[in-house]
Amino acid sequence: HVQLVESGEGLVQPGGSLRLSCAASGFTVDYYAIGWFRQAPGKEREGVSCISSSDGSTYYADSVKGRFTISRDSAKNTVYLQMSSLKPDDTAVYYCAADLRDGLGLRAEYDYWGQGTQVTVSS
Repeated sequence: HVQLVESGEGLVQPGGSLRLSCAASGFTVDYYAIGWFRQAPGKEREGVSCISSSDGSTYYADSVKGRFTISRDSAKNTVYLQMSSLKPDDTAVYYCAADLRDGLGLRAEYDYWGQGTQVTVSS
């Protein structure tokens, strides 16, 4: 039974930092492509970052490049999204997703999804 559980939600001031966690069960994160997505009210879900299962390559949306970092901890079977220099536009529900297929990139076509965690950037 594949399950993804996000955590790390919070309210942070502009310019601040936050780390989201995506704890996996029922599968090993090393063998799945993992993506982070977000959805703001009234907007479509957009891809933020992903990490490849084949070689650990990472990809980022232009809007977060240089500010967000995705990483994988095999021992904890968890994937993280470290977010810094946060902006009000980063406010959204953040989801992690997993798929056996590598190469989906930032397309929201992953098979397995977490329930989401809220990130609010506001002064």
